[in-house]
Amino acid sequence: MGGPQTVNDVPDYLLRIMTDRNLIQLPMQRFLGPYIAKKRTAEVQKKYEEIGGGSPILKWTQKQGNGLVERLDTASPSTAPHKYYVAFRYANPLTDETMRQIEKDQLDHLVVFSQYPQFSCATSGSSFDAIYHYFRKRQVPANMKWTVIDRWPTHSLLCQCIADRIKTELNFFPVEEQKDVVLLFSAHSLPLKAVKRGDSYPYEVGATVQAVMETMKYSNPYAITWQSKVGPVPWLEPATEDAIKGFHKRGLKNFILVPIAFTNEHIETLHELDIEYGKDLVKELGGKITIRRAAAPNDHKLFLDCLADIVETAVKADERVTNKFLSRCPKCTNRSCQPYKSFFAKVCQK
Repeated sequence: MGGPQTVNDVPDYLLRIMTDRNLIQLPMQRFLGPYIAKKRTAEVQKKYEEIGGGSPILKWTQKQGNGLVERLDTASPSTAPHKYYVAFRYANPLTDETMRQIEKDQLDHLVVFSQYPQFSCATSGSSFDAIYHYFRKRQVPANMKWTVIDRWPTHSLLCQCIADRIKTELNFFPVEEQKDVVLLFSAHSLPLKAVKRGDSYPYEVGATVQAVMETMKYSNPYAITWQSKVGPVPWLEPATEDAIKGFHKRGLKNFILVPIAFTNEHIETLHELDIEYGKDLVKELGGKITIRRAAAPNDHKLFLDCLADIVETAVKADERVTNKFLSRCPKCTNRSCQPYKSFFAKVCQK
C-alpha cells in the first residue's frame, strides 16, 4: 500500500485509498470517498506525527530490495544484474511512475512480486489491477518476459523469521512464565462480505500462523486476531483489542503481538500495536498486563534469504503465473477482476 513519507502527504494518500473500489466500496464513492478522506486527515496526520512524522515503509522496502538483489546477483549470476523497483499503490513511488521507469529501462525479465505474503483481492488484487490499468491503453514492452509472484504464505524462511522475532520477545519474560505467554497473531481485518465472496486471505493468514507455530513446536498458547477495521459494516473478528481484553478478564497477563501479514514497520505496527495497545490499552487495564510486540520481518537475514529464494525459484520455473492467481473467487462481483487476470495470463503466456 505504501505510506505517506511526511504528514503533508497524508491527504493525497487517504484520497487514493478512499477512492479505490478494489479496497473499499462506498455508495456514491466519487463524492463520499473524498469527503471521508478529508474528514480523517487531521486524525491520521496526528498519528504519523506520533511515530516520527511519516511512514518508514519506503525505507524498509528499499533495504529489502537491496538485500534481495545482492543475494540474487550471487546466487543466480546467469540472470544478473538484478534491479528492484518499488511500486506502491497509494503513496510515492506510485505504480504508474514505476511502470514508466520500467519501460524506459527496457528490461529482459520483469518479476511482479507482491509483498503481501497472503493474497487478498482488496490489497494484492488492487496492485495487480493498477498494473493492468497502466497498460490498458499502452503497448506492453516487446520481448520483455513476465513472471508473477502473487502469494507465499507458508514459505519456510518466512515462518522461521517470524518465529525468531517471537523468540526474541519471549526472552524478555521470566523463564518460568515464557511458556504461558499468549501469542496474538494480528493481521489487517477484512469485511465479511469479501470473505463470503471467497477471498482467500483469512485462510492464507491461518496457514501462515499454523506454519509458524509448527516451526515453534506449538510452544505457546496462540490466537489469530484482526486489526484496523474501518467503518460500520461487519469485519473479521475477534478484533485484536477485544481479544486482549477477553484474555485479560480470564486472568492472562502476558502477551506478544505478532504482525503476521505485514512485512515491514508502518502505521499499523508502530501506532496501532505499539501505542494504542502496547501503551494506551495497558494503562486502561490498570497496568497489570504486559504486552510486547514482535518486530516485523524488516531486514532480518532470514527474510531477505526468503525473498531471494522465492524470486530465484520463480525466475527458473517454467510456470510464470499460477492457475490459482488466474482463477476468480466463487462469488466474485468485481468487474475489473477478469480483465486484469486475462492481461497477466497473456503477458505471462499462460
